[in-house]
Amino acid sequence: MEINNLFSIELKKLYSVFNQMGNAVSQQIEQATESYINHDKVAAQALVQQDNSINGNEVDLEKQALTLMTLQQPVADDFRNVITILKASSDLERIGDHATGIALETIRVKGSHRNQALEAKIETLTKTIRLMLKEALAAFQSIDMKQAHAVASQDQDVDATFDEIRRDITKTIEADPAVAEAGASYLMVTKLLERIGDRIVNLAEEMVYNQTGDIVELNQGRLHPNE
Repeated sequence: MEINNLFSIELKKLYSVFNQMGNAVSQQIEQATESYINHDKVAAQALVQQDNSINGNEVDLEKQALTLMTLQQPVADDFRNVITILKASSDLERIGDHATGIALETIRVKGSHRNQALEAKIETLTKTIRLMLKEALAAFQSIDMKQAHAVASQDQDVDATFDEIRRDITKTIEADPAVAEAGASYLMVTKLLERIGDRIVNLAEEMVYNQTGDIVELNQGRLHPNE
């Protein structure tokens, strides 16, 4: 079998592992937020303990990628493919860390003064985030530049929702100071989700780099910080 064909086969395997990691992280986001909304400390604790598996997946992927580069001696374009997966897997690992942060917040927060309206908005934001991640992973699989840009543009909605929830938290605490502790927790969880959105934009940027070799900035918040 020719080296180029062998490299292509192994690269497809690498993409498959990456996609599996992405799907696992997406489930982690859903489970973390679900445990938070349901005030389920037991489920949150189980999720924290499972986080090592995501970290382990990244390590395995790194080993596989480095072995591929060492043994197959890829040309420039192939090398960029592998580098992209390595960078993207690091972002997935950080997304998993943020999901774990939500689970830890579930365990930490105390008191029964919660606000269902705010929690419903957090749940809606989670759905938006997971859809972004699903579309980003699909863009990786199909090498779809247009979809990568579309994913990045959705982060503006995430940022707008974050700002809206932050304002709602302030108003809620002003109206009912007893919600202050829960409000601080809502803000923390919403901020973690917003950071996940930024990481997903990174995935889109890495896909563009993989295809063009250009390092681009697709995060509108970083491009226009004062808007």
